Amino acid sequence: MKKNLFALTLLAAMFAFGCSDPDSEKPSDDFETLAPVAVSKTNNKKIYVHYMPWFETKASNGSWGYHWTMSNKNPDIITNGKRQIASHYYPMIGPYHSGDKQVIENHLLLMKYAGVDGILIDWYGTYNLNDFRLIKENTEQLIEMLDKVGLEYAIVYEDRFLPDIVNAGLAPSVTAAARNDFSYLQANCFSDANYIKVNGKPLLLNFGPITIQTESGWTDAFQNLSPKPTFLTLWNESGDAGNNASGEYSWVYENNANLQNFYTNNVQNLDVAFGSAYPGFHDFYEEGGAGNIIGWTIPHNNGATFDQTLQMSASANIDAIQLITWNDFGEGTMIEPTDEFGYAYVEKIRSFAGVQNAPVAFSEIGRLFNLREQYASNSGIQRKLDQAFYYFVSLQTDKAIAKLNEIQ
Repeated sequence: MKKNLFALTLLAAMFAFGCSDPDSEKPSDDFETLAPVAVSKTNNKKIYVHYMPWFETKASNGSWGYHWTMSNKNPDIITNGKRQIASHYYPMIGPYHSGDKQVIENHLLLMKYAGVDGILIDWYGTYNLNDFRLIKENTEQLIEMLDKVGLEYAIVYEDRFLPDIVNAGLAPSVTAAARNDFSYLQANCFSDANYIKVNGKPLLLNFGPITIQTESGWTDAFQNLSPKPTFLTLWNESGDAGNNASGEYSWVYENNANLQNFYTNNVQNLDVAFGSAYPGFHDFYEEGGAGNIIGWTIPHNNGATFDQTLQMSASANIDAIQLITWNDFGEGTMIEPTDEFGYAYVEKIRSFAGVQNAPVAFSEIGRLFNLREQYASNSGIQRKLDQAFYYFVSLQTDKAIAKLNEIQ
């Protein structure tokens, strides 16, 4: 009883003299909302990274999403501090929800400080089928923060599931379904100041084509767009779109010889060509019971594969480089920091880009995420972390780190 009275008396005295409980700090009046400052680089080629916004957790959606579980993994099982996930690799920040603002903040700051110019978002459209609605919502959360960080973006459209939309009675035809998706993009994305434009038109990539494989089909799908997009298909597939295609982009397949073949034989015949670089390929489909057995791997080789493909792109006559991928854990192409590779891949990107004015250790950005998690319920500390975020995006790294040091 005496202890309780003493504690109450002490708190009363603290408030009387203007002190506050450190666990419920009030917002500071000198908070600065700062505009992003661009990273300067010696490499003048645009560097984009392919991004998967499809991850869900039990907290975000009531159950762990397919891309963490496939058919037979259960992230609720924890062994040696790690959840069981459908991947040979483990994200440094743990399995996450793609719409989590703290996750997005972490990813985009890492990209910015590595010298990445923007992201190419894998997107399944607007229909409420399978997990497409969740992917759309996660993408909207991602886009909302891109401008604050100072990164560009464009959409990589997946047309493979358009027949499922028609079969579900949600659209009369595959081209009508695609047309509806593109009307959404025109209304909500294409006019954004940070949406990537190539030759004055919004960039649109397609992972295929897989369903719409005729020039007339794509003409129908694009009929409501003005201007028509700069439209890139996968390598060797531009003929399926005819005159609607502006070019092609390379991908990861079997070995580096296929990539070199693209640079040698395709690029010279394309108006727009995006090259690629990847750290490796080691999918989990067979082990995860997913049924789609790829049948080949590209070893990571302690980073040598990434070094090789980055250098191949450096000497190729391409318009931009797409890094494959930020976070496809199911195929093992992730560049995102993992327990297995640490920050090695983002360090390699920073070196390749020739970043000049953003020398901060990537672990400091990781510390921001960890503090977000540790003090999730403390609004005062979150406010300080918000300030650290703005210092990071404005490249005031000393101030950002000092703000983190105030907390821990």
